[in-house]
Amino acid sequence: MKKIIYSLLFFYLIGNINAQQTPANKQTTPFSIEGATAHLGNGTVIENSLIMFNEGKITFVGSAMMKIARQGTIINAKGKHIYPGFIAANATLGLVEIDAVKASDDQREIGIMNPHIRSLIAYNAESKIIESMRPNGVLMAQITPRGGTISGTSSVTQLDAWNWEDAAIKKDGAIHMNWPSSFTSGRWWLGEDPALKPDKNYPKNVNRIISYFSDAKVYLAGNKTPKNLPFEATKELFDGNQKLFIHVSGEKEITDAITEMKKLGINNLVIVHGVGAENISELLVSNNVPVILDRPHRNPNSEDDAYDYTYTIAKTLTDKGILVGLGMEGQMERMNSRNLPFYAGTFAAHGLSKEDALKLITHNNAKILGILDFTGTLEVGKDATLFISEGDALDMRTNIITKAFIQGRDISLETHQTTLWKRYANKYKAK
Repeated sequence: MKKIIYSLLFFYLIGNINAQQTPANKQTTPFSIEGATAHLGNGTVIENSLIMFNEGKITFVGSAMMKIARQGTIINAKGKHIYPGFIAANATLGLVEIDAVKASDDQREIGIMNPHIRSLIAYNAESKIIESMRPNGVLMAQITPRGGTISGTSSVTQLDAWNWEDAAIKKDGAIHMNWPSSFTSGRWWLGEDPALKPDKNYPKNVNRIISYFSDAKVYLAGNKTPKNLPFEATKELFDGNQKLFIHVSGEKEITDAITEMKKLGINNLVIVHGVGAENISELLVSNNVPVILDRPHRNPNSEDDAYDYTYTIAKTLTDKGILVGLGMEGQMERMNSRNLPFYAGTFAAHGLSKEDALKLITHNNAKILGILDFTGTLEVGKDATLFISEGDALDMRTNIITKAFIQGRDISLETHQTTLWKRYANKYKAK
């Protein structure tokens, strides 16, 4: 009997050590953070600030010099910096845990046209990858499906939750579509020429998309029999209540995508990737179409592009009046999502001001994802989703977070990585 008890105790302790951090409880007492430099996320900076929040909402934003009663727990943050929680757009956090384990991979569904597929219900709130986002200030993310021509719907979550129901802060806000390329390359492994060449199937691939949405539009205007769930899932696109995120690059492709969707009556559009968007900026601005850029730490797509194209593109598009956000799609995208602020910092090192670079992952991403009315900046009435950093949060040398809150909840910054770091730091201190 004792052996059984000891075994159960052993596995209980091991399970607790390896388990995800327990989500924080609902805020019950007010907080007042004073003395820090506050970066509001909308371009405004307040030196020696005072930020107060209660019941999950920000109640005061201003100067600490103002004679106003502090509420609840007072945090002295003199010499530190306060930021709104960073938002990772176009991410697959919580959809894949281990790339090599197929059973943990739920980022795509079988089929080509899947507007009815919901990424949210596949979201694993207890992913160890998710907990590693918080120590860098990444507190929210757009959970995005992959694959097919129409991948499904994305939702926005906060990254400290028991389950997907608790995590969701905006459900099914967008449908994602992969627009075809007008160029193709040969399969080198079959001895074909790997060079790019015009794809003769491009018009046919585009017409397939147009036909699908046209059929959906006819179905929605009719008696809806027999019931077609994929078609019904497109209703909010035509009503303008849901955004269509078009994953596309190339001047011709972006132009075709915007033009054809507008003809169909789908007007709430977002371009994802957007290589070449700088050359058709008037089209984007006139149609109020924002762009979610890829991470800058990559090679240019074309040998004709400038060597620093991927670093300067955010500045280029911003100067042309386009609303720009930053997404995470790419190699090892889930693990690399924790580096979101440092990618924004790279854009800051190549033309953007620090506050404009910050907007890419706060205000701009919030506006593009449709959550700016309650988060994304430090303003009275918005969610108290914010953090305190020792220094510049866009610089990996000084992004040292000491406190973080999601909707006013004082969240844990401990992860399996910090546990190992402390373990081995203590080992070498002992010597």
